[in-house]
Amino acid sequence: MKTSFLFLVSWIVLSIALHAADAPNANQADRQVQPGVPQGKVTAGTFAESQLFPGTRRDYSVYVPAQYSADKPASLMVFMDGNGYAKVDGAFRVPVVFDNLIHQKAMPVTIAVFVSPGTVPALKPGAKDRSNRSFEYDSLGDRYARFLVDEFLPVALKGLNVSNDPKQRAVCGISSGGICAFTAAWEKPDQFGKVLSHIGSFTNIRGGWAYPGLVRKTKSAPKPLKIYLQDGKDDLNNLFGNWPLANEDLAAALRFAGYEHRFVMTGGGHSGGPGGELLPEALRWLWSEEKQVAVASPPPATKPDPWKPHADAIERDDVPKGVVEEMTPWESKVFPNTKREWAIYVPAQYKKDEPAALMVFQDGHTYRDVKGRWRVPIVFDNLIARGDMPPTIAVFINPGHDESKGKPENRWKASNRSFEYDSLGDRYSRFLLEEILPEVENRYNISKDPELRAIGGASSGGICSFTVAWERPHAFRKVLSTVGSFTNLRGGNVYPSLVRKTDPKPLRVYLADTSGDVDNAFGSWPWSNRLMASSLQYMGYDVRFDWAEGYAHNSDHGGALFPEALKWLWRKEKASPVIDTRGDLGGDLTLLKLLVPGETWQPVAEGLGFADAPCADAEGNFYFSDMKAPAVYKVSAADGTRVEIAKEAVSGLKFGPDGLLYGCQGAKSRVISLDPKSGAIKEVATNVVPNDLAVTADGYVYITETKLQRVTQINLKTGKVTAVDEGITRPNGIALSNDGGTLAVSDSGGEHTWTFRTNADGTLDAKMPTMTMRLPIDPKGEFKFNEPPPYQAASRGDGMAVDKAGRYYVTSALGVQVFDPTGRQCGVLPKPTETQPLTSCTLAGPKHSYLYVTNGDKVFRRKLKLD
Repeated sequence: MKTSFLFLVSWIVLSIALHAADAPNANQADRQVQPGVPQGKVTAGTFAESQLFPGTRRDYSVYVPAQYSADKPASLMVFMDGNGYAKVDGAFRVPVVFDNLIHQKAMPVTIAVFVSPGTVPALKPGAKDRSNRSFEYDSLGDRYARFLVDEFLPVALKGLNVSNDPKQRAVCGISSGGICAFTAAWEKPDQFGKVLSHIGSFTNIRGGWAYPGLVRKTKSAPKPLKIYLQDGKDDLNNLFGNWPLANEDLAAALRFAGYEHRFVMTGGGHSGGPGGELLPEALRWLWSEEKQVAVASPPPATKPDPWKPHADAIERDDVPKGVVEEMTPWESKVFPNTKREWAIYVPAQYKKDEPAALMVFQDGHTYRDVKGRWRVPIVFDNLIARGDMPPTIAVFINPGHDESKGKPENRWKASNRSFEYDSLGDRYSRFLLEEILPEVENRYNISKDPELRAIGGASSGGICSFTVAWERPHAFRKVLSTVGSFTNLRGGNVYPSLVRKTDPKPLRVYLADTSGDVDNAFGSWPWSNRLMASSLQYMGYDVRFDWAEGYAHNSDHGGALFPEALKWLWRKEKASPVIDTRGDLGGDLTLLKLLVPGETWQPVAEGLGFADAPCADAEGNFYFSDMKAPAVYKVSAADGTRVEIAKEAVSGLKFGPDGLLYGCQGAKSRVISLDPKSGAIKEVATNVVPNDLAVTADGYVYITETKLQRVTQINLKTGKVTAVDEGITRPNGIALSNDGGTLAVSDSGGEHTWTFRTNADGTLDAKMPTMTMRLPIDPKGEFKFNEPPPYQAASRGDGMAVDKAGRYYVTSALGVQVFDPTGRQCGVLPKPTETQPLTSCTLAGPKHSYLYVTNGDKVFRRKLKLD
């Protein structure tokens, strides 16, 4: 991947911050106990009364400076991951630094509260405590801010006189604690006016990638916040994102929107060392009354003048010339009331009896212009003649325009351009595949091989091209995007995050951008394209990113490189993925460590009525039900042979500690046991409407009663039936963690999978929506400008499974969604058959190393790396 990692812009304020290193002695002295400086007092406590994070317990401590007087309100600073900040011999040494700076009057008399993230203590024998840190810290929204303001701080600050002025109240954190601090102030700027973030996780752990777009939308009325950001140039690059680029992107957004902020890119990686060394300087700036707003200096002027075409973009007399055929303006059904110009280039080497390759260009008018920057007919003529690309038919298509809106100022101003190009989802790909390409295929012999089909565009046409291939990789495998709009014009800024958490698609992607590209209300094109390139590279895509300093939002850079881009895009050699997961920490369960290269879904059973209720025994033998047969089958792990063990329809099936299978029969209002050896059936509970179930090692069955919106417990020893939870919209799939201490329940009618703590008596508590499901785009919804696409409200979360590492696999409308034990999404695996419902899954087969899914009238499995 060809790229340059020079900084996009320089900031006056950033320059000041970087030169903090010129005063290392002052910072170092402020981090050491100094003689004659009064020392504050630190007291410790425990908080376990949260209703917002029920069942959690956390330690905290409070620092009160020696200068504190009860008759005068003190300032306040709250530190997430407080233990690390409170250590007087740690990276930050806050009590020592506060003592020194308060004594120097470099900051006001300030009470510090150090609070740890919550833990859900295990109450069941053999179970482990569960960390709630990611759910609390990485989630967007006001839950944690409300926890601080409404629940925790009134307890921690009891008896202390603390200012209510947000300018005198700050929040601070590191990594996930950094984004948590930002979120608390963002949600409640009336409570917290200052933010200090060290190596902040503004990535896609739980949606933090969205902040740059949200910040830019506040330009007309910035929130009254003062923000200090620090990151290390060697910080993480993993399944959640690229920390340095994410922090750069947020800083660019703060600068654009006019926030008072300072951004410091230090050396180092994902540690508190550099931030700790600069903490005194950061606090001096944060608590100073002098207002400093960042300004940008122009990028280096490296634009070539005059622009010169590539040698392969110059017409040659000895090269056969293709022809461009004008087509009748197209009136679309997918985009009703729109009309567009289009044309087709046919190379001289085209033969009717040999399928030609295909390349579709958005904003076709500019690509077909033989005097413009792209000059596709000339470039294609030259490259095809030399064998650098196959004989390729090019389709030049313009965006649609509603003629009732009058004639557009120019072709770039077509009324439907942004809606068609910038929107996520499959609408534009359907337009091409259902309307335009059939018309082309009526005239010419076009290859159906997706490896011989490419799509390209610039700006909004660039993201449009990527979207088409992303949605339809079976139709297009090559993408060319220059100055691509992977920004928040219509939600395209999500792509870098989606790429990292989606089963890699067989795409070859060329990207190009420059430091002089656009930075406006919708995003920073340079940072967005670098984020995109980083994500594609991390996931092992065949990607090339050409970067240059200077230029602007135009075709000068991309046009000059266009022939080279085509040579790379159409090259014959296969790429060897380069996988680097060094940035993934121990608990980061990236798809790259789960998926086996080259392994895809393989059929296990076909021609069924409706498959459901997959489960496995200790040997890895696979069981499922064909609900329409009806029948329950066993598939041997050893040789794949299938035998029927009962003529019953069940929608949920699990083994109990007694070796019996337990199944749900909602149509018969009962739960049954099934002897896998004899096929004998017994009723376990009646007058229930079960959908799915989980069975504990100590003899409890939990069932989801979807229509009744409840989770019900059955005591196998006594037969007692008890409702243990109500209120989930449509509780559906259900599974226990490996230690039995956590119960997870999917919601087919909502966007979360919920977790509970299981207690020794079988009761449930500590209910929280800890797993956020990826939602399908709603094609019937309203696609608004400068907004994410409309999403369906229901994930259709269904059956689920847990592997030996503690991952949760939740079936859904989009596929199998994978989460780590703390509820962070690891990624999404697509459905084997897109048009069929995905009802449930289990781990089975040899060593339980295959993920089996029930997918409509079929069962599939996929080998995973679970060792």
